Amino acid sequence: MKKVLLFLLIGSILSCTEKNPSTDSVFFSGEIVNPTSDFVVLFKNDIAVDSVKLDQDNHFSFEISNIEEGLHHFYHAPEQQYVYFEKGDSVLIRLNTVAFDESLVFSGSNEEVNNFMIDVYLNYEDEERLVNSYYKLAPEDFGHKIDSLRNQKLSELESLVVGEDLSENAFAMAKASIDYNSFLYKEKYPFYHKKKTGENTFHKLDANFYDHRKDLDFNNKDLAFFKPYYDFMIHHFGNLSYMKCATDCGTENHLAKKNHLHLNRHKMILIDSLVTEKDLKDNLFRNVAMDYLLKKHEANADCDAFIKKFESFSTNDLHKEEITRLYHGIKNLQANKELPDVFVEDYMGNEVSLKDIADNSKTVFYFWTASQKRHFRNVSKHVQKLQMSHPEYTFIGVNLRTGKNQWQTMVEERRLDTLSQYRSTDFERIQHTLIIDDLNKCVITKDTLIVDAFGNIYYSFKPNKKALVLN
Repeated sequence: MKKVLLFLLIGSILSCTEKNPSTDSVFFSGEIVNPTSDFVVLFKNDIAVDSVKLDQDNHFSFEISNIEEGLHHFYHAPEQQYVYFEKGDSVLIRLNTVAFDESLVFSGSNEEVNNFMIDVYLNYEDEERLVNSYYKLAPEDFGHKIDSLRNQKLSELESLVVGEDLSENAFAMAKASIDYNSFLYKEKYPFYHKKKTGENTFHKLDANFYDHRKDLDFNNKDLAFFKPYYDFMIHHFGNLSYMKCATDCGTENHLAKKNHLHLNRHKMILIDSLVTEKDLKDNLFRNVAMDYLLKKHEANADCDAFIKKFESFSTNDLHKEEITRLYHGIKNLQANKELPDVFVEDYMGNEVSLKDIADNSKTVFYFWTASQKRHFRNVSKHVQKLQMSHPEYTFIGVNLRTGKNQWQTMVEERRLDTLSQYRSTDFERIQHTLIIDDLNKCVITKDTLIVDAFGNIYYSFKPNKKALVLN
């Protein structure tokens, strides 16, 4: 866990760090170093509560009346992070966008729970790599390892509570950030264990392996938009539906051959039967639809049938519109279609279309972002190798969600060819048009026609991969 750093903000902010029990308002302010946008937007779930513009010193300030207590998130394009509020709170933040999450520090009332949750978030990113080495272990040994990691964090939370005026709801939110990350590892275990060990069937689990399921709350409105809870629910229902389908619909090996449509229908039926909280239920239906379409990348009768099934379950019209747009986008990215007209910025600041970049050549567009520095280093090295082994292709890097100065600095530090590096200035448009759901995605074209719009920069050029040719 990172140490809580002390920081100072200018005059008027200094007097607003204590909770005021006599008001229903919340004061939220801070400083953003190296801002990547002019605004900070505050959300409750998926609804924007308010937005403010940074002043000349890169400070911002909200004062919100009659606020709904609980988890919120603030958005400073292109990044976001959680903040927990109770009535009367005065919460201050300071962060540097060069390391958005790592530099984020909370001060003022409820600073304990907010700093604790960001620490858990950062720790989880590092912990995932450690847990990845545990999946080969037998179930009992794996369970002991995960329980030990969870108990260590719970002990830290208990220590935090001593001497602090932490409300019951604030404690519950902090504990949820620990619990659901830990529970998620156990939901993943049978699938990851089988893959890593090469076992033909799922390993038999101890009777108490899934003890965490006994007290699950499928209808916690306060957690419906909390990523650890939501991610857990996604994997939990995936686990349940797969195992149920393997039992009811055939053997495990037979199920592996079944189409994706069959399994996802099971998943939606299961969600509908167990979840009653509207937002969570609709969000889970949306996830199932996204997962199905983004794994299939096809436009056919099965996809049409699945979307009709999704629409019969979902009650969220915005989700229905979103899935319709996604499917329309997938149709536009099929092989032999014209590359969509998307504009990016070159190193000198000129606007240029992807069609112009791809014209009269075999081109591979790959993607990276400043917030994923390890991925950037790895993909840069990999592309250098591909340029040597596949000189017939032109490899073009497209940066996402990064300020211009930081983008140029990173390109120069890696000594990349500036003529082959571009930056998207409209992330939402390029994401939705090219359907960028994974940073390892690549788009392969010949002239301005699509060869494979759903390629993978690490797998599409493997020796055993079928040659990519246009009809």
